[in-house]
Amino acid sequence: MMGHWIIAPVILPAVLGALIVLFMRHDLLLQRVFSLAGTIALTLIAMALVHAATVDPPEVYLLGNWPAPFGIVLMLDRLSALMVLLTGLLALAVQLYAIGTKWDARGRHFHALFQFQLMGISGAFLTGDAFNLFVFFEVLLIASYGLMIHGGGRDRLRAGVQYVAFNLVGSSLFLFALATIYGVTGTLNIADLAVKVQNLPEGDAGLMRVAAVMLILVFAIKGALVPLQFWLPATYANAPGPVAALFAVMTKIGAYAALRFGVMVFPPETAATGTLIADLMLPAAQVTLVLGSLGILGAATLGRLAAFAAIASMGTAFIAISAFTPAASAAAMYYMIHSTLAGAVLFLVADMVLHRRAHDALTEALPPIAGAGLISGLFMASAIASAGMPPLSGFIGKLLVMDALRDSAALVWSVILVSSLIAIIGFSRAGSTLFWKAHASAPLDPPAAPAQPQAFVAIFALLAGLVAMTVLAGPIMGWLEDTAAQLHDPAAYIAANRLPEGS
Repeated sequence: MMGHWIIAPVILPAVLGALIVLFMRHDLLLQRVFSLAGTIALTLIAMALVHAATVDPPEVYLLGNWPAPFGIVLMLDRLSALMVLLTGLLALAVQLYAIGTKWDARGRHFHALFQFQLMGISGAFLTGDAFNLFVFFEVLLIASYGLMIHGGGRDRLRAGVQYVAFNLVGSSLFLFALATIYGVTGTLNIADLAVKVQNLPEGDAGLMRVAAVMLILVFAIKGALVPLQFWLPATYANAPGPVAALFAVMTKIGAYAALRFGVMVFPPETAATGTLIADLMLPAAQVTLVLGSLGILGAATLGRLAAFAAIASMGTAFIAISAFTPAASAAAMYYMIHSTLAGAVLFLVADMVLHRRAHDALTEALPPIAGAGLISGLFMASAIASAGMPPLSGFIGKLLVMDALRDSAALVWSVILVSSLIAIIGFSRAGSTLFWKAHASAPLDPPAAPAQPQAFVAIFALLAGLVAMTVLAGPIMGWLEDTAAQLHDPAAYIAANRLPEGS
């Protein structure tokens, strides 16, 4: 049993972020040392949490020792531990890249904001209370806005304001949904909701359906699901490269929340909501996938191409989630891990191109960039992974999603296959423009490549994760299938909360 270690992924970055602001704000080297050490510690703690969640049943952490459902609780199970570990591994690579490229020196409080961001992400994955999910969403919003405008610039500021405005609408909608749920059930504890929603009187079913739709809209905003994806392209394309790479896990919070609530609180067999969530989510997810793939094909800059690739990946993930079966949930988890790593690599490669060429426009006859051979190889690897081509894990992930939905309409398979083809064409067009046609205007003496070994180490580490997911797909899927089985049988999760009779 992990005991107080469950809250460590929330407390550690919160305390560290405050210490950096108060005592290290004028010493960048000290900030780097403590922030990197904190991220390493977070990752090690997450590994321990995954091990504990694997060998033990779900475990509750009662803040202030107030019993559920009256107090604030954190819940450790296999899914929450997995997402915290994914966050730690991604953050470690992104932070190494930011230090190696000196992105963290281009504005104030980068490392403090980075730690507060990790606090919000970890808290969102670990919370066992719907209201505190809203609280951690707001922590994410504040920290991510600071990171988004890091380094300044008019376009970045405009995109940041749009990002905040859109997410504030989502926050307001979230509050309305929570108020409705609390008014109907008298609780916001997820385990308690899983019990009470199944036993609602018929007279409350209409209100609960309204609340469920509002929640799905909130998660659609966070997960960039059509028709609420408008904020993502400009936000991710204008964000600093390492920040956009970290944001690759932020959209997964929306997918995680949809999976958690859709399976535990509003499963298809629930009388109050039935298949309402799945019926809304599946067509929206398919349109999201198609829109993202078309965006890849028509992107005018490499940053927007990476942003639309993120949208397409969320479409595939939500297609799997919408089935709400153990097999589809396991496939969704695998694809979420893959797309987080692949998306981060693509954003970091786009940042490398931007800083060697001063812009990332996908136009004709551009001069070659420093280190073009290596960077073109990295772009090709990230494109293969993002488009879902063999031999990397994106191909396996899409096969798993299609296999889990083999009993669905042929339209789902057609959407996945055709959108993959469109994405392949889009990535091919971008790669040939960036690296092949560039030689038409090659200078006699190409610029020297800047020495950024840490940045390349970070990208290769993320690619190594994709290779590991490919080589170890069997064992990983075995673990994820057990995780999906635990998620779809919430009895142990509910029992861990020790809810009082009649609560």
